[in-house]
Amino acid sequence: MAAEATYTQRDQPAGVPPLSLTGERTLPDVPAENYWYRRHLVVYRWIAERCSGLDVVDMACGEGYGTDVLATRAARVTGVDANPDAHEHARLKYTRPGVRFVRDLVDSYADPCDAIVFLQTIEHLQDPGSVLDHFRTLLRPGGVAYVSTPNVLTLAPPGAERSGNPWHVHEYRADEFRDLCSASFASVELLGLFHARKLRLHELALRAGWDSLHPRLRITRAFYDRFTPAISERDFALRADRLDGALDFLAVLR
Repeated sequence: MAAEATYTQRDQPAGVPPLSLTGERTLPDVPAENYWYRRHLVVYRWIAERCSGLDVVDMACGEGYGTDVLATRAARVTGVDANPDAHEHARLKYTRPGVRFVRDLVDSYADPCDAIVFLQTIEHLQDPGSVLDHFRTLLRPGGVAYVSTPNVLTLAPPGAERSGNPWHVHEYRADEFRDLCSASFASVELLGLFHARKLRLHELALRAGWDSLHPRLRITRAFYDRFTPAISERDFALRADRLDGALDFLAVLR
């Protein structure tokens, strides 16, 4: 019971059923998940700044927090997800004007739009090319799709070809992801997400041997119980260089 509570959302609005982690999606309001939540949220915020006044579709929206962030700038945002629990949670929790949620599959949703957002999901697909082709047909003239995926070079253990995540069908290197996107879209801009600020310092500390030190000092849990919830979007940065070292890739497709 205690382990379940650790990975279930806390303090949800009245009438909104909390969600628990499944390995397929990340969640806000779960302190132990804060690193992954912030890692995704920073990308949503970056995209939101480029969607002012647009009609946006957030494909595989999950819990709905990203749809809500996009709606701070977009004229209208539709969150699309096939999972009934996630759909009901999002519908009840995020009621900002201009937001709606539709229970549908990403390859069958058919309403045209100005922008499509599809984050950290393409690695789950058996036929990602056909889904990207479908997205292209939904975009109005001048439309853009934002698609992200983890970098297998930093996700997988050293020397391994993939991470071992059972939900991932294919994990990509930068050139593989670019080639996949280029088969469906004429213009592909590829950015990488990297650690910054205290996460970059933590990275350097790990290289210096921090992982062998904190267990000997018996401070592992005390340290990470404070460190993980304190991670914010400012501890990540998007840039276009040195993509082999990126945590995630973000493709901007036109």
